Amino acid sequence: MDALKPFLTSNYKQDPKPLPYLQHDDPYSFDIKLQAEIKPEGSKIPTVITTSNSKNLYWTMKQQLVHHTVTGCNLNPGDLLASGTISGPTPDSYGSMLELSWGGAKSIPLGGGQQRKFLQDGDEVILTGFCQGVNHRVGFGVCSGKILPSLSNN
Repeated sequence: MDALKPFLTSNYKQDPKPLPYLQHDDPYSFDIKLQAEIKPEGSKIPTVITTSNSKNLYWTMKQQLVHHTVTGCNLNPGDLLASGTISGPTPDSYGSMLELSWGGAKSIPLGGGQQRKFLQDGDEVILTGFCQGVNHRVGFGVCSGKILPSLSNN
């Protein structure tokens, strides 16, 4: 978390106000630029489908941690927690295929004339994130996964 301190930003304005055990005034949101791409099977080049920022999270990381553990659920060093969808305020920053395609009503253009409303078998989803300083960058690497066909019952 020390590496992220220079990228602290104001917390998202929460309305309605959270329950008292989730309230805190200290900034604990981070300016982390996020990008998602789809590379259809057989394609060499992925298409950026959205860019967002972790500062768009409604709940801070502190609040997510407290909410996770308040009922006694244990958490250990090294455990991985996911924030869920991080959607921005504009259509090009929506954080899910459901939002981007307006529930399947709108196609998302991909390279090579392909389109998607939902992911298809063989699609590779590529997620990246980084913080940009004046003369440095803190990156999180690449997270990617390929959609495989469902297993047959035969």
